[in-house]
Amino acid sequence: MKAAVFPGQGAQFTGMGQTLYQESAKARDMFEQANGILGFRITDVMFEGDADALTATKVTQPAVFLHSVIAALCNGIVPDMVAGHSLGEFSALAVAGALKFEDALRLVALRAEAMQKACDSNPGTMAAVIACDEDVILDICSKTPGVVVAANFNCDSQIVISGERASVEAASQAIKEAGAKRVLPLKVGGAFHSPLMESARQELSRAIGSISFSEPCCPVYQNVDALPHTSPEEIKTNLLMQLTSPVMWTRTVRNMVSDGADIFVECGPGDVLRGLVKKIAPDVAREGVE
Repeated sequence: MKAAVFPGQGAQFTGMGQTLYQESAKARDMFEQANGILGFRITDVMFEGDADALTATKVTQPAVFLHSVIAALCNGIVPDMVAGHSLGEFSALAVAGALKFEDALRLVALRAEAMQKACDSNPGTMAAVIACDEDVILDICSKTPGVVVAANFNCDSQIVISGERASVEAASQAIKEAGAKRVLPLKVGGAFHSPLMESARQELSRAIGSISFSEPCCPVYQNVDALPHTSPEEIKTNLLMQLTSPVMWTRTVRNMVSDGADIFVECGPGDVLRGLVKKIAPDVAREGVE
């Protein structure tokens, strides 16, 4: 069975999606539609912008979403199940038909703006913990003063923590002392998937509540519980919780494999998810489409 997976913020690169635009009339139409919806030519930034321009929040998230969805649709990917990492969940929902392309893009653009505002009003940071027991990380986070939580369970050997800068730094030091191989501060603008994103969650909640969701063509394994969903109401509820909840990626991949996935196709920029899948389920096949 084929599992299509979709990357999140951080997978972007200059030139992303340009080959699709040049070689596919369908891709060109979708990219131009996106330019109109967003109110600026995001394709110019994607194809020719420098790294700084591409990492601007209002560009990064829509750019990764567009590349991912258009790559999947223009390459004829017909998945038996889908999942996306953080932002990638919106790509998964669009490809599975739970959200219309236009609605998903508008939500992604609003999500990016709301997250930027939350970062500005509640500054925070994140750090990747390499090779440390999950229970140790959770225990240290719970005992550290201030806000610091486990935000991304990427694979057994990589968990990302998120929260207030001083709390993340204190937890990072304690985790190092507890035996972690490495703790790497991440170059991010805020504390994603932590309580510091509550204002963004509220803003996104209002927008999600006004949009119609459909039953997807296949199960969508969602970040908040790593379980397959086809009910539009369940999907909407889980999506509402996503910004302030951890990304349960390790369990997601294992559940997909348990449910029959034997090939994972990463749709969109980069190969981060293929690397994580290799660590979580080394025996499954892995492909990518850009």
